[in-house]
Amino acid sequence: MKNKILMCGNEACGEGAMLAGCTFYAGYPITPQNELTAYMAKRMYETSGVFIQAESELAAINMVFGAACAGARAMTSSSSPGISLKQEGISYMAGCELPCVIVNMQRGGPGLGNIAPSQGDYFQAVKGGGHGDYKLIVLAPASAQELMDYTQFAFELADKYRNPVMILGDGLLGQMMEPVSIPAAKDEPRIFEKPWALTGCRGRKPNIIRSLILAEGALEEHNKRLQEKFKLITQSEVKSEALNIKDSDIVLVAYGSVARIARASMEMARAKGLKVGLIRPVTVWPFPDKTIEDACVSAKKFLVVEMSAGQMVEDVRLAVNGRVPVEFYGRMGGGIPSEEEILSRIEATSRL
Repeated sequence: MKNKILMCGNEACGEGAMLAGCTFYAGYPITPQNELTAYMAKRMYETSGVFIQAESELAAINMVFGAACAGARAMTSSSSPGISLKQEGISYMAGCELPCVIVNMQRGGPGLGNIAPSQGDYFQAVKGGGHGDYKLIVLAPASAQELMDYTQFAFELADKYRNPVMILGDGLLGQMMEPVSIPAAKDEPRIFEKPWALTGCRGRKPNIIRSLILAEGALEEHNKRLQEKFKLITQSEVKSEALNIKDSDIVLVAYGSVARIARASMEMARAKGLKVGLIRPVTVWPFPDKTIEDACVSAKKFLVVEMSAGQMVEDVRLAVNGRVPVEFYGRMGGGIPSEEEILSRIEATSRL
């Protein structure tokens, strides 16, 4: 049995962390994700976990670094400017192969911008964001239910691959209220052994966790091993949703909250006799290149819709590889595309 209750997306994300066995959270307030920080303060107290409102975003990510070193399931969250401040720590964690979950409820930018929804952090999320050759696993939920479910999954992926995982949401997803099904009886989270953790070395050799690797050629070998891990993730963990692809002339590509709007536009277009499909990347890294490549068999055009000036569209164009045209429609700075706007662009694209 499941209990269905009304929650905002930020709260659902927090409950997903609790279902996953999160025992440590450190964060710093920033709109539009403050409900998540408040929720974790309450739930960590109830479960005897550790909650810290840090003095800054830099402090928060480094506290998560320490907790992850000790083997804890650790999480932090923020919104766009705050995530930028965490980038050095995220790079250190990737270099040290430390698992953690990082939540970004994106807001308009650049700079302080505003507190409205945006998808302008896509490049930062999927290209690494900080210094060095590394990747984050990046999940892009599209509902409060998925925020809960994929946050649980994020902790599993983080431990499985010893790699930071990002939940890439936005202010719309984080703050809107939706029914969420929560298991009445909590299942035990999937636990991964962590023999590498710094848990005291009585009876064994000490563990060392560091990203400073100075011996000649050693850092290159470390990077080669990391790239092999990222290759394995690419082969094993791609997730996407494809609707009405086989007979579509135009395929929409959108992720997160925009994918929900695009789906409604697709249905409106089909009611008008236009053959339109939708691909929704759930993992934006690794990106569903094969799904898009396969759609090129029947599609005559792609239309990518984002709340940005055009970022994911570059990955779509790489996957399409010139087979068919790729058009783009975007809103920026907190602008949210309406169903009618996307439908109008679909109709214009069909006439090109």
